[in-house]
Amino acid sequence: MWRGDVDAADSSVVRRPAAMGVIGGLVLGNPVGILLFTGLGVATGLAKLPPGVTWLQMTGVAFLCGIGFTMSLFIAGLAFEHGDTAYFGLVRLSILVGSGLSAIIGCCVLAGAFRRSRAGRRIARDAISPPG
Repeated sequence: MWRGDVDAADSSVVRRPAAMGVIGGLVLGNPVGILLFTGLGVATGLAKLPPGVTWLQMTGVAFLCGIGFTMSLFIAGLAFEHGDTAYFGLVRLSILVGSGLSAIIGCCVLAGAFRRSRAGRRIARDAISPPG
């Protein structure tokens, strides 16, 4: 079960419950919370999206908010300061994996939002047939 060490090359490392919790929190928890409360704020009239900002862009930014090295490492350090150092290594690896996945997903969503935007279509059109 738990061998006491963290082998970064072993893919089963990220399938452990603690790792799945950390990765899930960064990759899914942050975007869901951000979008939920932003949506509630907009729906109740307490807030509104800035002009030109779409929900797809908000989704991309919400995923980028999952890049959380500093606070995640701080909380993990407090939670496991008296525990097994190998377990803390597992959590640190999970933070890196979760932050990396959040960055990749957020960039892909924002790239898709840019391609769907008016400015993105204009830039693509000008690249194909330069004005002049």
